Amino acid sequence: MTPILLEICVDDAEGLSAAIEGGADRVELCSALQLGGLTPSPGLIAIAAQATIPVYAMIRPRAGDFVYGTSDLDQMLLDIDAVRAAGLAGVVFGASRPDGRLDHKALDRLSRHADGLGRTLHRAFDLVPDIDEAVQIAIDTDFERILTSGRAPTALEGLDDLEKTFAAAAGRIAIMPGSGLTAENVKTLLSRLPITEIHASCSTAAPAPDENILRLGFGDGLRRNTDKRRVEALIKAIRQ
Repeated sequence: MTPILLEICVDDAEGLSAAIEGGADRVELCSALQLGGLTPSPGLIAIAAQATIPVYAMIRPRAGDFVYGTSDLDQMLLDIDAVRAAGLAGVVFGASRPDGRLDHKALDRLSRHADGLGRTLHRAFDLVPDIDEAVQIAIDTDFERILTSGRAPTALEGLDDLEKTFAAAAGRIAIMPGSGLTAENVKTLLSRLPITEIHASCSTAAPAPDENILRLGFGDGLRRNTDKRRVEALIKAIRQ
């Protein structure tokens, strides 16, 4: 039986090292995970290019929604170019219409531009009103997988919709549950879903910043650090 693959999302060089040392199979590389993940910096991309496991870079130009105009898409195309030039394995992106449906046209443009790179559709999927339509769009635009929490804040809360998503995919595209998964709760998902890969942060709250950091707006106090031991524990839980 093929082992379940574990992807860890990180947003700094220390997190990247912790994920690799903990035994992660793949990394999603971001900045600002407290905002759901944004495009990583060129320096962090260059460091990740030396990793011993596949690294997929987030392509998300700003926080907030995933409704992108021409300028946003132009920036995303250039970021995809930078990821390819650095030699990373893939990219992670999504795009929505104002009603939450996936933006087929934007996704097709971005995916075609990312030809030759691995492609993950991110949690823009969790805003969609129709799971079956969204899964078909992901397939039509050549994604390898969909990262989803089942349209809920956490994957445990979204279990019913995750089951519907797996059914809609019917093996045509990988479905990767993520959000809030730990060694302590992942068995609940494994008992109900035909999981082949999962996504997690395996993080702990960072130490509280100096009050001046918060007072001057240099931080929000929400940062978390990737924990090597949590990565190890989650791998043990999904492979027992």
